[in-house]
Amino acid sequence: MSKRHLFPSLEGLVPKALRGIIAYNPRLSLDETNRVVFDSESPRSTVSIISGGGSGHEPAWSGYVGSNMLAAAVAGDVFASPSTKQILAGIEAVPSDKGALLVITNYTGDCLHFGLAAEKTKAKGHPCKMLICGDDVSIGKVNGSLVGRRGLAAQISVLKILGAAGAQGASLDELYDLGVAITGQIVSIAATLDHCHVPGRTEHGALNDDEVEIGTGPHNEPGYKKLSPAPTPQGLVQQILKYCLDQDDPLRSYVKFNAGDETVLLVSNFGGMSNLELGGLVDEILQQLLADWSIEPSRVYSGCLETSLNAPAFSVSVINLTAIAANSTYSVEQIKAFLDLRTDTAWEAVAGFQAYPRRRARAEQLVQPPTEVRRPVDDARDLKIDPELLEKMLRTACEAVNAAEPDLTKWDTIMGDGDCGLTLQTGATALLDAISSSQITAQGSVVEVLTELEDIVEGKMGGTLGGILGIFFVSLRTAVEENSSLAETEGPIAVWAKALPIAIKHLAQYTPAKVGDRTVMDTLIPFAQAIEAGQNFDNSVAAAVKGSEATKTLRPKLGRATYVGVGVDSSKELPPDPGAWGAMVAIQGLLTGSV
Repeated sequence: MSKRHLFPSLEGLVPKALRGIIAYNPRLSLDETNRVVFDSESPRSTVSIISGGGSGHEPAWSGYVGSNMLAAAVAGDVFASPSTKQILAGIEAVPSDKGALLVITNYTGDCLHFGLAAEKTKAKGHPCKMLICGDDVSIGKVNGSLVGRRGLAAQISVLKILGAAGAQGASLDELYDLGVAITGQIVSIAATLDHCHVPGRTEHGALNDDEVEIGTGPHNEPGYKKLSPAPTPQGLVQQILKYCLDQDDPLRSYVKFNAGDETVLLVSNFGGMSNLELGGLVDEILQQLLADWSIEPSRVYSGCLETSLNAPAFSVSVINLTAIAANSTYSVEQIKAFLDLRTDTAWEAVAGFQAYPRRRARAEQLVQPPTEVRRPVDDARDLKIDPELLEKMLRTACEAVNAAEPDLTKWDTIMGDGDCGLTLQTGATALLDAISSSQITAQGSVVEVLTELEDIVEGKMGGTLGGILGIFFVSLRTAVEENSSLAETEGPIAVWAKALPIAIKHLAQYTPAKVGDRTVMDTLIPFAQAIEAGQNFDNSVAAAVKGSEATKTLRPKLGRATYVGVGVDSSKELPPDPGAWGAMVAIQGLLTGSV
């Protein structure tokens, strides 16, 4: 777990965070003493829906205060319930002629303090009810028979639906009954790669690198069980969905899902997962839901809904809208409309706009590009060499690049963004695949190979180096075609003597890099110049090697390395420029394969 924090202590952090959180919405007010965030324009004509709990779960719950959602939220210390006094202050901050509904997750401290606040409010003659949300299926029916299921992030969907229903005039009793119907039709479970770390505290229970814990809670609670070795993402999702959806599990079959039921998928990032991985996770869940459970959700929500500080963890919730409608006075369409009703809260950051007249199937969203038809090679404008020699040269070059990837990545991590080695490896691997599967070398066509390289670079190799190589290969291919006739009178080397300088000249229109700037051009330019000057292949490759070696003594003048490298000791030799070195390795590989 990461123990690095911008604020090393919790002292004063919760009220400071609340002051920052309310800044996005001018309607919000903060009772700092009681840590109550409330909507200063909450109408008395609607039920005041109030939630809250321990801090550390942001944006829950203060981030959901606003129009069509919460009237107020009460914040306790990190992972600790707010006090009864704080909760009463929250209720009083948003008076309503229709009463107050307290909606909380199923934790003992929250249940006791919110419950006492509800009783004291009713004792004053004000209508008040409390709804407890529990959805965690890792708490089985036997172990959880007394306290019920633990609350996870699906409570946020409860708040969203009830907030919208309340804004449209539902009474306190109607909202409570709807809330009961919702909470009875949710299944959730969490999984973590590691526990979070609370600023200023000594934490225990960190997971090993080969472990994943399933059934964890949002307060650093231990999970249902540890999985070691850690399963693949596909395997982990498979287990999660089985816990949630297996109708034959006597301990966890809390909700029945029938064919054709409309559902919602809600995936909450606990705070420490990258959005990149979260997107991959959501896709995997959707694939398995459809393939293994015949479930295609009507709505999909994913993001930081209810976090656990910096935990690299997530929870998955599946909600049965059809069953909610069957157990309430609202239809499925009305419930979906409640989910779709816009708010001015953090909910909008994850909800997007899903209220389309017709929900498109995933298969419609995943569009395949039209099949590209490659322009046939004109034999009259081609350069041919022995097919076996061509394949050997290319394979040797690609294998050399793949072998160099660890060093290229390491060097690029020092001065760049670390992608150079993998970018070149991606291109080399793709070319090897094309040689094996498409037999692009079968006719000994240089133009066919250069065209394949164009496609590989354009389709699979990103980053600066991918852009440079893309321009280089398309220019080189065109120049070879335009000068291919020289091969008949002066030999193949004459074609390269013309084509390589032309490609370098075209490349210079898009990059100012030249020899001495510590870039891939320190390899390409000397190589092209040597060929143009009439040097044989061996000597031209030697010029490329010399150019790439020289980058060890050069300071970067272009790109990211110019500012990343500020402060690097100029008296020490740097690693070679990875782009220049990678190009050299490939060129040298061509030479090795030609022998």
